[in-house]
Amino acid sequence: MEKLDNLSEAFKALLKQEKFGSQGEIINALQELGFENINQSKVSRMLSKFGAVRTRNTKMEMVYQLPAELGVPTTSSPLKNLVVDIDYNDVLIVVKTSPGAAQLIARLLDSMGKGEGILGTIAGDDTIFITPTRSTAMEDLIQNITELFESSL
Repeated sequence: MEKLDNLSEAFKALLKQEKFGSQGEIINALQELGFENINQSKVSRMLSKFGAVRTRNTKMEMVYQLPAELGVPTTSSPLKNLVVDIDYNDVLIVVKTSPGAAQLIARLLDSMGKGEGILGTIAGDDTIFITPTRSTAMEDLIQNITELFESSL
């Protein structure tokens, strides 16, 4: 692999190889490319920034990948382009997304965490289930989530 001076470009090029299953492997590969001041927290932030998800490659190995169908969306991408619908009942919120966007959106929702009323998420390809914390009113959580998506619906 050619020497890349830009850390972001090197990081994306490595993930496109679809062979790195741990943050440690990514750190080692970046260090081999000459990025010596790289650590786990920096790699973790970059994984979030670029929307990387762990998924199975063609060899059925769990590896970090950039979402292919979306170009390389980030948390700063217009969410209105990714979120199709939000609906809920008394116990669960369902978010419908563009194909392939659910894991990116779920990662963003998980980063909100319990303080914002989210106990956890489960994401498929284009659907996310969100479970609120016990003490959170469903209407309040729907409001928080809708505001996060900046009136995209």
